[in-house]
Amino acid sequence: MSDDTLGAVRPAPSVAERLDRLPVLPTHRRITTVIGIGLLFDMYENNLSGTLSQVLRTDFALTATDVKLVLASVFLGQFFGAILMGRLADRLGRRRAFLVNLAIYSFFSLAGAFSPSVGWLIATRFLAGIGIGAEQTLSDSYLADVLPARHRGRLMAWAYTLGFCGVPAVGLTAMWLVPLAPFGVAGWRWLFALGAAGSAVVWAWRRGLFESPRWLAAVGRRAEAEALTARLEAEARSLGKPLTEPAAGRDADPSGGAPEPGGRGVDPGSAVPSGPFLRQLFSPGLRRRTVQCWLLCLLSTVGYYGFGTLAPLVLAAKGYDVVQGLGYTATVFVGYPVGALLAVPLMDRVERRFLVALSALGMAVAGLGFAFAGSASTVIACGFAYTLVSNVFSSASHVFLAEQYPTRIRAQASGTAYSLSKLTAAALPFALLPVLERGGPGTLFATIAAAMVALAAAVVLLGARGADRTDEAGAPVGSS
Repeated sequence: MSDDTLGAVRPAPSVAERLDRLPVLPTHRRITTVIGIGLLFDMYENNLSGTLSQVLRTDFALTATDVKLVLASVFLGQFFGAILMGRLADRLGRRRAFLVNLAIYSFFSLAGAFSPSVGWLIATRFLAGIGIGAEQTLSDSYLADVLPARHRGRLMAWAYTLGFCGVPAVGLTAMWLVPLAPFGVAGWRWLFALGAAGSAVVWAWRRGLFESPRWLAAVGRRAEAEALTARLEAEARSLGKPLTEPAAGRDADPSGGAPEPGGRGVDPGSAVPSGPFLRQLFSPGLRRRTVQCWLLCLLSTVGYYGFGTLAPLVLAAKGYDVVQGLGYTATVFVGYPVGALLAVPLMDRVERRFLVALSALGMAVAGLGFAFAGSASTVIACGFAYTLVSNVFSSASHVFLAEQYPTRIRAQASGTAYSLSKLTAAALPFALLPVLERGGPGTLFATIAAAMVALAAAVVLLGARGADRTDEAGAPVGSS
């Protein structure tokens, strides 16, 4: 006997259900592009200090400790930024947090261009880092909120493909500007100014973004959430794209407590409790994935930023001069956007945790090749392979991290995990530079390889099969 015969009426689909059934719309592509361009300038800023480390050492007559502080300052700022802005995004909205973080790092990056001393440079890099640190976690949370679930991995990979163009961009721009002094101003100062100008343009574009309907529904602003969702549905209909009915039994309303996607029902122990934030993170349903995410973020920095930050210094240790080193670095950094592009077809075909683990192991192998390379061509080939596979890793880990927590704590929870990577990154110059100085490139990359193997083991062993995503109550959804 049918439900209709019994007079049963299915509840109206929630905002999250309606967003997830949407096809890919021009609005989704426009959002992905705007976020991607913001990520481009974030990547540019993230790699600026490391790219210029040798130049700044000469220009400011930096001591070994000064170099470590310059490299660490931006990451220490990012540690605080990821936590503070994640909390702001969950309380005041994704869009408002976006505008605050961009304004912070645009202003202080420009201030860094006028640095009269190393103290000023360290201070402005730290303050710029507060804004930079929030960019990726806010981007991940916003895209995870607004993109349809079945298309999310692919579209987020496209955003990061665009974003990672900022890494070779800073290398190539540095190679061009560093030997010059346009209008009598040192080339490295122009690099800071260009980053500030670009992020200011992105700030203007992002004013046109709408707030996350999932977040609006999660905080009780249902009328606004319904209106934005209806607008997207109207766009789909105007393009002649049919809207499928949501799967029976699914309710992604954060406050609903109804069954999870797939109709399996929410495990009562997995619902996110109220109370102190850390209690929520370590509640029975989220404890295991919180440990997994924290280990991922702590260890990932050793491989990812360990290479990006220290590659110019490794090349100097191999005997290449500043201009040669910048040229090789710029060439090697082309692997970053290529790797992110390679992640696009893989993202929705390979379970996230396995893609993270396999690419981490690839970084370990390529890094050892880079360390022991004896010719320029081998250095470039191994470095390119490293950056390529590291951005498959990065794209996969960003999507993986964003999908672990329900909407109402997503930005703060993923931001807290992500902030740990910045704390590790701040410590890297102090931990890894002595390894490079005493043991050389081989010992350095053996250390990095060990961290990547440990990361791969943690992600695979702590992750349950098919637990790539979580629903709004905190229960696992399954891989996409």
